[in-house]
Amino acid sequence: MNNLEQEISGLKRELLKMFQLVEKQWRKSSIAILEFDQDIAEEISSTENRVNAMEIAIDRECENILALLSPVAIDLRFVLSAYKINHELERVADIADSIANYVSNNQTAYPSKVVAELNLEDMLNQLLSMLSDISDAFEYEDTKIARKIFKKDKKLNQYNAEATSIILNNMDDFERENLMYLLSTIRKIERAGDSIKNIGEEIIFHQEARIVKHKKADKK
Repeated sequence: MNNLEQEISGLKRELLKMFQLVEKQWRKSSIAILEFDQDIAEEISSTENRVNAMEIAIDRECENILALLSPVAIDLRFVLSAYKINHELERVADIADSIANYVSNNQTAYPSKVVAELNLEDMLNQLLSMLSDISDAFEYEDTKIARKIFKKDKKLNQYNAEATSIILNNMDDFERENLMYLLSTIRKIERAGDSIKNIGEEIIFHQEARIVKHKKADKK
């Protein structure tokens, strides 16, 4: 194994650690939201610094490989994809932290009736499934697994589209600030799904040397 191969392998290992940490953050965040566990919510916030440090370290590793080893072809595509994936993962982790802060700062648990109507538990399970799939797709360089993300992201979009009317219908029965926290939580979960979808596109780009998000435009 030459120097470039060693660096590429090391970069992949670090990114896999980032995937695992982000997924762990979201599993904790799901518990914090659904069980209104403020202790776990605080734990998520304290781990955010570790996520940020990992992002910076991976960025530097990508920059060093580009500057010192001049990768080409599939190796270059991997480093470019790794750089973008790293930032998307940090964004996904940041959203988990933001949602956890709602739980930490709130005084009362979310109303179970509204949580059920929003299908919040299923939405969180969909997101966790996306995180698990995208980690596997990256580790095993499997574009088939990466493509599974897109259908699941559409489900998150559907829940998000339905959320506003559900919240408005419950405004007279529950504390409004609490409901707005819930609506914002739904919006943020949907945005996390978009970032995971972006990671899927980068994995496909690396493996197939094409950008999925431009396919429709190319057909016009």
